[in-house]
Formats: sequence, structure tokens, C-alpha cells
Amino acid sequence: MWNLWHGCHKKSEGCLHCYVFRRDGEFGKDSNEVHKTSSFGLPLRRDRSGAYKVSPGTLLWTCFTSDFFIAEADHWRAEAWQMMRQRMDLRFYIVTKRPERIAQSLPHDWGGGYENVTVACTMENQRRADERLPLFVGLPIRHKAIICEPLLERIDFGDWLGDWCEQVTVGGESGSEARACHFDWVLDIRSQCQVAGVPFFFKQTGAHFVKDGKIYNIPRRLQFGQARRAGIDCQNCP
Repeated sequence: MWNLWHGCHKKSEGCLHCYVFRRDGEFGKDSNEVHKTSSFGLPLRRDRSGAYKVSPGTLLWTCFTSDFFIAEADHWRAEAWQMMRQRMDLRFYIVTKRPERIAQSLPHDWGGGYENVTVACTMENQRRADERLPLFVGLPIRHKAIICEPLLERIDFGDWLGDWCEQVTVGGESGSEARACHFDWVLDIRSQCQVAGVPFFFKQTGAHFVKDGKIYNIPRRLQFGQARRAGIDCQNCP
């Protein structure tokens, strides 16, 4: 995990019970205050032998306590891109709810995208899929993905899915106030991925999971494992 800056602003329905706001609230912190973290320079840090502390080949989940493209980080982002460029031996995975800010935030040498950077756009319901897909699909990003988490309703991607998308990830919502995720919604997205030939990943059930008309209240420690047990992940969808 590489959290370069911390703090965000709730932007859409999926943010209602954001884990960052929940955790910050436990310590009396204001999550709306965006600040650079002490981990900002993590990819370039070295040990006493001079070797990088983050080993080559590592996948770094990037900026998960904020949004990489949030406006307050505009004056830090160029340095962040520079570190990603310098560490081409690492892979960086960025998730955003702000596809409208991506084009203006890319580095000058981006071209069609850095080979070691994946950008995933979240869309938790039909409204956000309709809003964000047209913005996201045409962006010059070499590796793109979609994340439907927390999945709040059935989503119809229409004709948007295609080989530009490397994976669709789906998951329910966690926490004491979590909204229910329906297995039918998950399977429907999987079917759309199969038709489009896009890999599908069922990440987690969420705290309240509805299957065959019955609601299951699933402890946090079991939510990922229960998703695995469903056996519906598809990396080479026909």
C-alpha cells in the first residue's frame, strides 16, 4: 500500500460509509483535510545496503486513503508521476472516482500511458456508470479497469465493455452500516463480462449479502473467503 496523501471529499453514493472517514472519525480527525503523508517517497527509499526497500516486481496499491486525482494534490502529483517513472520495475494500481480530472492531471511524457500503471474507475450504481464510463473509456491509459465496489444495485454496462478493460472487480460494502449486496447483481455483471470477454473478479460479499431471497450477515473476516468460495471469478471469459 502506498498512500501518498490522505483525506478526501465524499463524491457519490458509494462514499456514504467510506472506511477512511469511519477510521478517521474514531481518532477525531477531519477526513476532508487533504495532506501529504510520511509515506510519500516510499518507492525511492533504500535500505542500508543501498537497495530499494520496495522490491522489484511489487504491486503497489496507490492512494487508497484519498483519490489520486483530487484537486488538492495537484501540486504534489508531478513528483508522484516521477517516482512511478523512475521505478518502472514496480506496478502501481490507482483507483479513482474522478475520471473527469484525469486528462488534465497526466504527466507531459505520458503518451498512451505508463506500462507499469493501471487506473481503475469506480462505479457503484447505474447513475455513476452512465456518468463515468463515457469519460473513462477514451482516456489515454494503457491499463484500465472497472471497480463496482460497493455494488449498490444492478448495473447495465450496455455496449461499453470491451478489450480496453482489463478487469471488472465487484464487491459488497463492509461496516456496521453497510448496504446489502445482491448475488443476482454480481452474477449479472459477470454475465456481461463473459459476453464482452472481460475478466471478472468477485472480491468480497460485503457485510450483508442477499442470495436466493435470503440475507446473510457476514463478519468482515469471512467476506473475502466467501467470495472465493462462490467460484465465479473468470480470468479468460469466453
